[in-house]
Amino acid sequence: MDLRDKTLKTVRKYSMLNDGDSVLIGLSGGPDSVCLSVILDKLRDNFNISLHAVYVNHGLRPEESRVEEAFCQELCKRLDMNFHTKAVDVQQYAEEKSLGIQEAARELRYQVFEDIGNEIKADRIALGHTADDQAETVLMRLMRGSGRSGLSGIPPKRGMIIRPLIEVRRDDIEDFLAGVIHELPLHSGSPYVIDSSNLKEAYMRNWVRMNLMKEIKKKNPSFVHEICRTADIFREEEEYLELIVTKTLMRMISRKSDLSIELFITPLQILEKSVLRRVLRRAIKETRGLRGIGYEHVENIISLIKNGKAGDRIILPDNIRVVREYALLKITLEKPSLIGEYELQVPGETEVREIGKSIMASHIERQGEVIENRNQAMLDADRVVSPLRIRHRTEGDFFYPLGFGKRKKLQDFFVDEKVPRDKRDSVPVVLSGNDIIWVAGYRADDRFRVTDKTEKILKLVIVTS
Repeated sequence: MDLRDKTLKTVRKYSMLNDGDSVLIGLSGGPDSVCLSVILDKLRDNFNISLHAVYVNHGLRPEESRVEEAFCQELCKRLDMNFHTKAVDVQQYAEEKSLGIQEAARELRYQVFEDIGNEIKADRIALGHTADDQAETVLMRLMRGSGRSGLSGIPPKRGMIIRPLIEVRRDDIEDFLAGVIHELPLHSGSPYVIDSSNLKEAYMRNWVRMNLMKEIKKKNPSFVHEICRTADIFREEEEYLELIVTKTLMRMISRKSDLSIELFITPLQILEKSVLRRVLRRAIKETRGLRGIGYEHVENIISLIKNGKAGDRIILPDNIRVVREYALLKITLEKPSLIGEYELQVPGETEVREIGKSIMASHIERQGEVIENRNQAMLDADRVVSPLRIRHRTEGDFFYPLGFGKRKKLQDFFVDEKVPRDKRDSVPVVLSGNDIIWVAGYRADDRFRVTDKTEKILKLVIVTS
C-alpha cells in the first residue's frame, strides 16, 4: 500500500474529512508537514477539499525563518494552495506565562492555527504528527509518570484538528518525498527544510528521538508500531472510562460557574479511588485546566476528602483553592470576598459591591403578622440608632440571635450555621451604633425584635444586585 492510500485509510478510519471541507495545514517546511501538504493535495478529488497552509514564525531563528517561509510559500505556489503566515514572539510569551520555550511555542502556534482557521472559515486544521511522534510522546509521558490518559498519546482527531499521518512512519515519509522530489521546491538539494532547533539535545523530545528511540529501534524494529497500537488500546479504554466519569461527575455537582465547582462530599468519600482521581481531575479541568496539576496534588485532595475537616484547604498551582466545607468540596479560582464598610441608606438601597448584593431598607407601619426569613429582617425602628452601618465581621463580634435568648459570639454562630470559612468575611453585618442588629442572610438580633409595643418597623431585605 503506497503512502497516499495508507493516509486515505487513516482519514476514513477516523472520519477526518467530509466532502467539501476547507482544510488549513500547519506547514513548517519540515519533512512531515511537507509530506502532509503533498498527500492532502493528492486527496483533493477524493473529498473535494480546498487547501490552505499557514507558516508560523516563532521569532527564535530569524535567518532560518526567512528561508523556511520562502520555501513554504514556493511549495504552496506549486501545489496551488493558499498560503498564510503569522509572526509571534515566543520569548516574550514564555516570560509572561512562566513557560518553557517549547511549551510557549506550542501554545502560540495552536492559537495561530485557531485564529487563521476562524478567519478563513476552515472546517479542519491538519497537522503533520506521525507514528514516530506518537511513540516519542508515549515514551516521554511514561518517563515522567503518567496514567492511562497520558499513555493514550496524541489523538488522531480532536475537534477541528486532524492528524492524517499519525499511522505513518517517519522513514516512509522520507522515502515518499524522495519519490516526488521532482514535484517540490528544493533547499540545499532537499525537498524540505531542517529546523536546527530539532537537532539540539537540550530539548527532551530531541534527546528521546535522537538517542533513546534510536537505541530501542535497534533492539526492536517494530517498536513504533507496537507502542502506537498500545496507545490506541489505552485511548479506546480511556474514552469508555471518560463516559463513566462524566455520568459520575454530573451526580456529584452541587453548583458550578466558570471559576468554581462544588461537589458533594459524601458520595466522593465512597467512590473507588481510580474513579475518584478521574472525577477530581475532570473537576479541576472544568475550573481552569490541568497544567501543573500532578499526581501528588490529586492525592492531597483525596486525603482532604477522606480525612479533612470543614475549613481545611489546599492551594494548587495557579492559585486554585480546594476547600472542604461541611457537606461540599469546593474547587475554585474565586478569591474570598472581604466586604468594605458602608452606610446603610434608610430608606433606600445600599449595594455591597464585593459580593454583588444589595440591602434594601424601608419603614413600614405595624400591620398584622410579622414575617421573617433568612433574607429578610423585621426590626423595631424606634430601637435602632442612625446612621446604620454595614461591615464584615471583626474579632470579638457578638449578638443575641433571634429566638436563641442569649448572647453568642458571631464566630460560634457561623460554626453552628455551617457557614464555610471562606464565606464568613463576605457576610454583611448590619450595626446600630456598636450593636449588631442583623447578620444579613442569616439572623436578626433579638434585642431589636418587633414586639406588641412596636409601632414602626424597619424592614431589611438582602437581594442580588
